[in-house]
Amino acid sequence: MGLTRDIGQLFTLAGKVAMISGGSRGLGRAMARTFAAAGAEVIVSSRRQESCDQIVGQIRANGGKAHAIAAHVGRWNEIDRLVERCLEVVDGIDVLVNNAGMSPLYPTPSAVKEELFDKVIGVNLKGPFRLTALVGELMVAAGGGSIINISSTGAVRPSGQIIPYAAAKAGLNAMTIGFADAFGPSVRVNGIMPGRFRTDVAKHWTAEQLSGANAMLKRVGEEDEIVGAALYLASPASSFTTGSLLTVDGGGH
Repeated sequence: MGLTRDIGQLFTLAGKVAMISGGSRGLGRAMARTFAAAGAEVIVSSRRQESCDQIVGQIRANGGKAHAIAAHVGRWNEIDRLVERCLEVVDGIDVLVNNAGMSPLYPTPSAVKEELFDKVIGVNLKGPFRLTALVGELMVAAGGGSIINISSTGAVRPSGQIIPYAAAKAGLNAMTIGFADAFGPSVRVNGIMPGRFRTDVAKHWTAEQLSGANAMLKRVGEEDEIVGAALYLASPASSFTTGSLLTVDGGGH
């Protein structure tokens, strides 16, 4: 490779298939659009089929290739079916983005019921584990691939309002490194830890949270500001990057 690598080929996803869980809104939607623009055939997955259909329709209207496959990633058997259905419409998966997540509000830690705790762990940790295990093994058999886990800065800077979510994302960070070891050297596994982004969940934030005053850039991120990091990790540009956790938070602290 050396210094003669074609810059135009560094960030291309031409000829690749990328699957994105939680791909119908927020950061997932932004990544789906960008990956399609970079040449990937995109599989958009989320719980509601109509939400997947909507973003897939937008991608196709712009000349991209995309498929909509609904699944609840917090449910083990639905993940297995999701992978099976993917392989009915594409020959393989080159890029997997575990983006689906949930962080419900609660008044006090003791108010968190077991059902809610299990749902948070299921969507944020159990689901990514199963999906990564299945797709990662397919990638190894095919000779390579890239897996990106969307974590959170809450994993390393948790607050009292997100304890189950932060614990799940901390587990996701550990899982990222473990899978990088398990699936190397052919498959790269990395994570992104976003800070506060102006996504759908921002409607529940306080004015102080929306201001991003605690970040060095003094603002929150916009949805499309995640795509540079995601495209880097998905593309040949990151060919020597695995087991890494990339923070994208405007210098939050």
